[in-house]
Amino acid sequence: MTTVLALHGWPGSRDDFATVAGLLDAEVLRPDLVGFGSRPDGDPSAAGQVVRLLDELPDEQVVVAGYDVGSRVGQALARDHPERVKALVVTPPLPGAGRRVLEPSPQREFWYQAFHQLELAEQLVDGRPDAVRAYLRHFWSHWSGPDFVVSGARLDALTSLYGPPGAFTASIGWYRAGSGMVATSLAEQPPAQPITVPTTILWPDHDPLFPREWSDRLGEWFTAFDLRPVAGVGHFVPVEAPEVFAAAVTEYL
Repeated sequence: MTTVLALHGWPGSRDDFATVAGLLDAEVLRPDLVGFGSRPDGDPSAAGQVVRLLDELPDEQVVVAGYDVGSRVGQALARDHPERVKALVVTPPLPGAGRRVLEPSPQREFWYQAFHQLELAEQLVDGRPDAVRAYLRHFWSHWSGPDFVVSGARLDALTSLYGPPGAFTASIGWYRAGSGMVATSLAEQPPAQPITVPTTILWPDHDPLFPREWSDRLGEWFTAFDLRPVAGVGHFVPVEAPEVFAAAVTEYL
């Protein structure tokens, strides 16, 4: 049986894939991506963590599913360790936005990545559960689709993870290490060797961060991809549309 490795995003947790996992006839590993930072050699610690996890599995290959940070980590695995990845099922962020990320509309959404670079982010949010909960509520409400309402139980669970002293600061290390969308998009260049792993890309139509027009250059980074629009949902596809996500993964099992 093929193992599925499900990788969550920011600001989420392994529970973001709980419903998807229940819909799959497979062993599903849902690690919490610890730290969200970057090692000195530039290899994201989340990707390093996942590679170490793969080394402990008997499976030669796994299906990798991810959204947000988990999507970036999955793409890194498929690029750097294609022999370990049978297939990839991801949502944005994807490469190809380029300097379009600096246009006025995207910049109104990506303000938080600049904020995360400031010590002020730690001073106002870190270690303050009420502030953490309010901060996370903003993103889960603003980034999701029109029919999604984030539950109090989900916010409570996330606050318990991001609320302790140091936890919020650790989570934004991903952005401070230069792995956020703005920094990544401005530095990206089409690779000499695109990702060859079979890839399904689920692109939601209500994600304010990633307009679907930014999918026009995917062929420069992927040689075998299937781009599928997902209607009615926003950024948190595995939570908002778990059946759609699970169906895409099932095709590779």
